[in-house]
Amino acid sequence: MEKWLNWIKSSTSSATQPPLSKNWVIPFDLPDLTARLEIADAEMSAEGFWDDHETAQRVLKEKKRCEARINEFCRMETALDDIKSLIELTEEENDVSMALEIQKSYADWRKELDDMRVGALLSGEYDANNAILSVHAGSGGTDAQDWAGMLLRMYTRWAEAKGYKVKMWDMQDDNEGGVKSATFLVEGDNAYGYLKNEKGVHRIVRISPFDSSGRRHTSFSSLDVMPELDDNIQVEINPDDLRIDTFRSSGAGGQHVNKTDSAVRITHIPTNIVVSVQNERSQHQNKEVAMRILKSRLVELAEREHKENLAELAGDYGQISWGNQIRSYVFHPYSLVKDHRTGAEVGNVYAVMDGDLDYLINEKLKMKDA
Repeated sequence: MEKWLNWIKSSTSSATQPPLSKNWVIPFDLPDLTARLEIADAEMSAEGFWDDHETAQRVLKEKKRCEARINEFCRMETALDDIKSLIELTEEENDVSMALEIQKSYADWRKELDDMRVGALLSGEYDANNAILSVHAGSGGTDAQDWAGMLLRMYTRWAEAKGYKVKMWDMQDDNEGGVKSATFLVEGDNAYGYLKNEKGVHRIVRISPFDSSGRRHTSFSSLDVMPELDDNIQVEINPDDLRIDTFRSSGAGGQHVNKTDSAVRITHIPTNIVVSVQNERSQHQNKEVAMRILKSRLVELAEREHKENLAELAGDYGQISWGNQIRSYVFHPYSLVKDHRTGAEVGNVYAVMDGDLDYLINEKLKMKDA
């Protein structure tokens, strides 16, 4: 036990690592967070602050985020002090029974610290925003559509486990089963930051439930991920570049579905980006949401193409994320999920399909810090 205690003691010693406030293990700028919190408090105290609803909501969100990070820092520092005190008490009393408690406490603390480090990496311009996800079935008929439906369920499960809200904006399902395409909003702090690297082609290998011969099939579906832009971000779109069509909604949706042409499809002609929305109650609401999605796609695309002017974008971006798969999900002849960018592997494919994605997501985020 003495050897183990010496190891954990050295691991938590300020002699071997700088304290948390000096960026210990994770990039954690406490003075910057404190300064940002003071600025938010000052803005909230200014006369007429509540007159501008959008600005007020932005400042409140910033204040809440800073307070949460500061409280997280203080809690982690206190937990570390408690572990050190337990080690000292164990040494004084030579109580072997406390060793397992210390070991568990330290393991839990390091896991939380790792989660904090990943969270601290979400420093991109839009990382704190909500995320707009679009799933599209690839070629392969019912198998691919079934796979798209499985991905939709997987990301919905992950979002709900994280405490995020999910709102379906468009669903194009198939009579034979599965999903042709679906667009939905994942709402919550850092939703886009966590999900941005999920963009790409996802591959499944399994015994097809639709093949009477029981043969193994490979299917593909793509996932597009965009940040939901704040209303104060202005995006110039030439109305002449848009083709707007209306049609009747399909599927569940209440009394308006299948009775009026409330669904909206907007095509951005220069890029051939197509956005459809049908799950809002009116044509006006569907058009408004479709334009928000289109703006997000254009901004994300412009950044990826390093274009400052949206007018410079041209070409067929209807399947922008199609290409080599970023991840494979193998159900047969063995169980394995492998991310081809990081090399990260998970042996329990069913747990991943139930939304246990944190390890795969975090490993890609950590590449930024490598």
